[in-house]
Amino acid sequence: MTGPATLDIADLGARIPDGAHLAIAPDYSGCAMAVIRTLLRRRIRGLRLVAVPTAGFQADMLIGAGCVAEIEAAAVSLGEYGPAGRFNAALRAGRIIMRDATCPAIHAGLQAAEKGIPFMPLRGIIGSDLVAQRPDWKLMDNPYAPQSRDPILLVPAITPEIALFHAPAADRNGNVFIGVRRELMLMAHAARRTLVSVERIVDTDFLADEARAGATIPALYVEAIAQAPRGSDPVGLFGAYGANEAALGAYAQASRDDGAFAAWLAGVDADVSQTVLA
Repeated sequence: MTGPATLDIADLGARIPDGAHLAIAPDYSGCAMAVIRTLLRRRIRGLRLVAVPTAGFQADMLIGAGCVAEIEAAAVSLGEYGPAGRFNAALRAGRIIMRDATCPAIHAGLQAAEKGIPFMPLRGIIGSDLVAQRPDWKLMDNPYAPQSRDPILLVPAITPEIALFHAPAADRNGNVFIGVRRELMLMAHAARRTLVSVERIVDTDFLADEARAGATIPALYVEAIAQAPRGSDPVGLFGAYGANEAALGAYAQASRDDGAFAAWLAGVDADVSQTVLA
């Protein structure tokens, strides 16, 4: 069996077309920032983002650059750095569609896709105003308790066209080590295609190692890999390096103003992002 293709970052990003239904990782997980910068420079258009389950810097940058048509997320925020300025501005101006969800609902939808079933039942959202805003979520009575009022919410499967994330390592066979970040495993299982940037590619077999196999996405779920040292800068990568707080704070400030964001994006366009973000 042929393993995933090994590409450079530009070619990996080129596999994401305009209009793609794209699942992205939260800021605390594996953000493929090096790939995101290629999408920003390309001015990809019409992305339908799925945050797994929340979105931060990746989504805000793409929204600010006009790359996003809609986003499904439990939250969009820059966390301790404040509001997601470009997301908030686009939402107020009606430039994007926001599909409000919750963390359990997004995970449930992805789990349905992972299992190859059309929906997943949930209870915790019942009674909230959110249900009325999602006509694709369906309430029904529990068929196993027909004599009692026992409503169940059905969340449809979420099947992204592409899952994109950054991970610590891949092995020579294309298996990807993700540690404890199970949302990355879920993304790869649910999506039709998975693109991964990694810190390094090592000459070993993670699946042959009892200590690593359970924390590894098998190569059969991965379409292509690109090696990108520090590919999660400036957000940081679990177990590898921390966030560049100065760079994230500067971006958060720029995101709150049209002109300041345009200047930030011009730096990315000029391919001086390491200077702009450092």
